[in-house]
Amino acid sequence: MTTARAASPGPYHLRLVRPNERRASRAQADARSRRAVALLLGSTAFLVGTGLVMVLSASSISAFAAYGDSFVFVQRQAVYAIVGVFALLVASRMRVDAWRRLATPFLLVTIAMLIAALHPSVGVSAYGSSRWFELGPVTVQPSEIAKLAIVVFSASVLARRLGKLDDLGQLAMPLLPMTLVVCGLVIMQPDLGTMVILAGTVFLLLFAAGVRLAYLGIAGLVGAVIGAGLIMSADYRRIRFLAFLDPWQDAQNTGYQLVQSLYALGSGGWTGVGLGASRQKWQYIPNAHTDFIFSILGEELGLIGEIVILLAFGVLIYAGIKIATRANDVFARLLAAGIVSWLGLQALINLGAVTGLLPVTGVPLPFLSYGGSSLAVSLAAVGVLVAIARTPARAAQAGRTTRASRANHVGRGKRADRSPPGKAVAR
Repeated sequence: MTTARAASPGPYHLRLVRPNERRASRAQADARSRRAVALLLGSTAFLVGTGLVMVLSASSISAFAAYGDSFVFVQRQAVYAIVGVFALLVASRMRVDAWRRLATPFLLVTIAMLIAALHPSVGVSAYGSSRWFELGPVTVQPSEIAKLAIVVFSASVLARRLGKLDDLGQLAMPLLPMTLVVCGLVIMQPDLGTMVILAGTVFLLLFAAGVRLAYLGIAGLVGAVIGAGLIMSADYRRIRFLAFLDPWQDAQNTGYQLVQSLYALGSGGWTGVGLGASRQKWQYIPNAHTDFIFSILGEELGLIGEIVILLAFGVLIYAGIKIATRANDVFARLLAAGIVSWLGLQALINLGAVTGLLPVTGVPLPFLSYGGSSLAVSLAAVGVLVAIARTPARAAQAGRTTRASRANHVGRGKRADRSPPGKAVAR
């Protein structure tokens, strides 16, 4: 009796899956995909709904002071949410292969938009940055679109060259120059926080693809040196970084925003002061409805509310990882891994800044912070994850059909070869 040995995995395989993992039946795969999609959409809907409530609460005072209407920002956010839901539905119906074909054009269009935002005659400047441009009545922030574009492009490149990741030339071209171009345009706006998210997402994608840890270590070291140089090269970034190290040293100036954020989080206690009863939103915390919305949430809903939000993000990341590990296609796995890395990294950087664990970078909290481009693009990315989750059953069925067709073809060929001796077989 001979015991069949499992084939050993090749030298290149994604870190997202176990090489010898057994395939589940189609019914089990469909059920697991539906559960993952339900967790993904449920957590997303909860975060978006909570975000609308908190935008109303956090922005009501500043909106009334600026426009005489406390509902200005939440009304805009509601419109952005509707646009984002439409983008989610469209993305969820697209074939995953379409993103592979659109990877390069999508990134090139995004680069053109980033350049347009920097042009004085097109770009819109605010708070010392040129990150937006107007498209009719809509203000677009290309750097938010760049997050999805760089994920799609990186996943496409790595999927094509999965067996050549030991070759630095194959690995770097064209991924490295395109990433540098996008990050360079973003830092020119200037927007160091978004640049960190873009570079960090590509780094995590390289890890998921199975790039050698030695290469990743060198890349991480070079990135840290470049990041330190960028921080020290601009006065406002250097001052912000030093204020992060000890915000209480200059609590009324450079450390003011972080100190007020900590006051809000600390005064919330276990259950908070009550929804809408925040004191820090009375223009004590700058940008309370954007980058520091979690501070107002912690003050009004307390530690329990904060934990619920963190659990919602945890469920979303968990569902995204499950979708990535169960995808049949390498490109789909990397695309899902890139989206999860981007959303998780952005949430981590925002929460770290709000709680004083990381320097303040001006990065919005996904799905909660006020901002049309961020919300719409994030919801579109969730739609891509839904499309990936729905693909395995169809792909598996197509694969079985193709294998059955090939088997029938081979069988017919073998039967044709069994012709009586002495008779020629026409070919």
